Amino acid sequence: MSLASRLPFRHAYAAGFPGLGSQAVPTDADALDYLDRMAAADGTSVEVGVATAVDAFFRDAKELGVFSSLKACCVLAGARTLAGALVPVVGDAPTNVADGFVEGDYSRTAGLTGDGTSYLDSGRANDDDPQDDVHNSVYVSSAVGTGSVYGLIGTSGQSAPNGETVIGIDDRSSADTVFFRATNNTAALNVAGKGHTTGLYGVARQDAAGFNARVDSTAYSLVQASATPASINAFVFARNNNGTASNISNGTLAFYSIGTSLSLEDLDTAVTNLITAIGEAL
Repeated sequence: MSLASRLPFRHAYAAGFPGLGSQAVPTDADALDYLDRMAAADGTSVEVGVATAVDAFFRDAKELGVFSSLKACCVLAGARTLAGALVPVVGDAPTNVADGFVEGDYSRTAGLTGDGTSYLDSGRANDDDPQDDVHNSVYVSSAVGTGSVYGLIGTSGQSAPNGETVIGIDDRSSADTVFFRATNNTAALNVAGKGHTTGLYGVARQDAAGFNARVDSTAYSLVQASATPASINAFVFARNNNGTASNISNGTLAFYSIGTSLSLEDLDTAVTNLITAIGEAL
């Protein structure tokens, strides 16, 4: 039986899996659909190492109970092209605003590198998820620069009185601080000394009273009441300030997700394993 007949891909080039040999094939139906769409965007097949890394991520995320909370999500690594990297795991494809990102900004193992002017519009509004049931995350594989404020994902506090959900870095005066908000417009959760770490940065709210955050494999929390979320899309590599990108980042991101509340620790495990496996495969 041929490989193409064993795998439910719609495109012949997606079924190739060069270098398959005796290695296991992906089995998760949602992973197969994603790989099929990635291959269509790339115009060529997906290597077995990348395919099995993606398959493991889908299975792990489901087993850990976080997959259903992903409503807009991209793996910004693994694909052969920038177009393939912008194929969504779930949800709408992001908009590469003004075609700011080009192929030279993309690394298959590290992800997409910002230049301080380019950003993605996720297509998911801050109020698409419930006020008290929300998360944002990014996987940083290369840290931002120094001396400024950088948005990694979300909306802007300047949209008050509405609540924002945001992850950003404030390195003015070498502060090296990560700041988080989750549908609130007053105090941020500030974590000093972590603004140049790599790995998963995440924020999640599951009730009206407060929210949780994660950076550098460490959990944090803040008691801070929620506010009605702003009806503007979350940007990636920037903050959406009422339709205008602000604090545009120059770091490298390999993953982002937006959606409902989840375990940030479990998401960290699944995403870190994914990015590590892609790096090993390539």
